[in-house]
Amino acid sequence: METIVVYATANSNRLKFVLDWLLKERLHLNYRITHKEDEIADLPYSITYGKPVANSISIPDIGLLWNKGFTKMDTQPGKWNDLPVIFAYSSEDYTLPFDLFSAIFFMLSRYEEYDHYAPDKHGRYPASFSILYKNGWLLRPLVDEWIWAFKQALHNVPGVKQKDTHFLFQPTYDIDMAYSHLHKGIKRIVGAYIRAMMKMDVGQINERTQVLKKKQKDPYDSFRWLRQLHKEYGCQPIYFILAAFKTTAFDKNIHPEHPAMIRVIKNIVRDGVIGVHPSYYSNEGDTLTREKKILEQISGKAVTISRQHYIRVKTPDTYRLLIKNGIKEDYSMGYGAYLGFRAATGNSFFWYDLQNETVTNLRIHPFCFMDSTAFYEAKLSPGEAFEKLDAMCKIARKTGTTITAVFHNFSLGTASEWKGWRGAYEHFLSEYTK
Repeated sequence: METIVVYATANSNRLKFVLDWLLKERLHLNYRITHKEDEIADLPYSITYGKPVANSISIPDIGLLWNKGFTKMDTQPGKWNDLPVIFAYSSEDYTLPFDLFSAIFFMLSRYEEYDHYAPDKHGRYPASFSILYKNGWLLRPLVDEWIWAFKQALHNVPGVKQKDTHFLFQPTYDIDMAYSHLHKGIKRIVGAYIRAMMKMDVGQINERTQVLKKKQKDPYDSFRWLRQLHKEYGCQPIYFILAAFKTTAFDKNIHPEHPAMIRVIKNIVRDGVIGVHPSYYSNEGDTLTREKKILEQISGKAVTISRQHYIRVKTPDTYRLLIKNGIKEDYSMGYGAYLGFRAATGNSFFWYDLQNETVTNLRIHPFCFMDSTAFYEAKLSPGEAFEKLDAMCKIARKTGTTITAVFHNFSLGTASEWKGWRGAYEHFLSEYTK
């Protein structure tokens, strides 16, 4: 790795967090920080923060990285190389017209989520409160675009050799309901028939009857098809299993210890990586501990990754609970009601605990697309949904961004309401896994 000197007037955990991610992880450069101006004066190149210096890439400092906890900040939008930016700074003395380091910290730390907000019906931070949504930037990995432009600036720095970053499409699946009709128990089956009869839904009644008689495959059972698909296109899938012990209005999977669910879990383990999908009320008592433990017992694998059911993330409480339960990586960084990049990046990063001003060992993997969000919230057809995903992937290919998408077994099965999704998904994989 190349080593670059970064001049700053001070040091902080926030600055180190940004530089570790930006320079080491994303640009594959070593760095060291100096506070001595005379040292950088003799260097052929450097990065200076908060002070314009000749022969340097100079970045203005708006003060965010020296603060403690949450303080309301003026995000001051602006432009850089036709890219929208925040923390704009109008001075021709600096190479960059905005505080890149503070902008990255603001997005990755989810700084705005520590401000007061009215939660949605599931207790979540609404996308409509975010600066990305308000400015129409939600569908682009803006931080990754900044880094790509910054990388171009570094091309002009003598002696700095950079490695290429590569686009990756990461398919992930939430198994909320393994089956639509099978293995539900007599009470749930009778209740489903009664609801269908009240709606005079003859199609649903006939389908359920045929499935229960084993004359037709359950419409949510897409597991074998997915295994074949992954094998054909060389995918490494990640599955998140809802292992709730209690059926609720939001947790409708069959019991994790049901023989059918055990078979599903064991088959999934042979196809990809398995993670826990903490149930809707997993923040209560030892619920998450028990759900994680049963998955480990059934799968025979250590479970160290997660994604929250309904994307019920409350910063910082949810992440602290995950760490307490031995979760090393979480895939909940996205919105349940909107498509797009919640942290303005598709690339993973460590969670920064703003209240304790420390970098944790919990790695956050953002997602930008969810089938149920496109279908139920945005009311998109399969073609329209994959057009949105394709547009995000086009930017990601240019910037070397990872695109993580969320699908469900039910959307890729044979349920009539999801008609067209299976074919559209296979076509998408053929384009983006080459």
